[in-house]
Amino acid sequence: MQSQAIRYDLLVQDALRGMVRELLAKVAREGLPGDHHFFITFKTHAPGVQLSARMKARYPDEITIVLQHQFWDLNVGERQFEVGLSFSNIPERLIVPFTALTGFHDPSVPFMLKFEPKDAAAAEEQSTEPTPLPRPAARPEAPKPARRAADPAPAAKTAEADSTAEGADKSPAPEGEAAKVVSIDAFRKKT
Repeated sequence: MQSQAIRYDLLVQDALRGMVRELLAKVAREGLPGDHHFFITFKTHAPGVQLSARMKARYPDEITIVLQHQFWDLNVGERQFEVGLSFSNIPERLIVPFTALTGFHDPSVPFMLKFEPKDAAAAEEQSTEPTPLPRPAARPEAPKPARRAADPAPAAKTAEADSTAEGADKSPAPEGEAAKVVSIDAFRKKT
């Protein structure tokens, strides 16, 4: 009998993507509080991502958008968010599934999350009904270590909306304050 390991790393990523979804939904209802602003990085060719051909050509792998001063029509659904931004004085409407996210950063706090992008098969498997976990055997087998995914691609190009390029704080965190980065690797057993 072959048992499947519980993929805690995927469960944690899904929970953190849910946190980003709830945070964006709150911002859509109430606006950005105080100095908070968000850098959101996502794969431009991930399933479900919708942005213009011009933007996909300019950012063929990843893009980082900034939600700070001028963005409009932020709508948050269960699986994706939509937002209007301006790039080089050209308005764009973006649709981004949460499964395409690779990073989230609020430099005002500082707070940062990094995600491993989901492939199409994993995203499709996740969207179906969950499979119930089997009952444990009388004598449970020793757990098998989960396979480690390949390291993520190099840093993405960054696109900033025209209005945020001037107002975004790009300075490092004040001395003594380090950004809090939550990486899924922290939850994995090193082999």
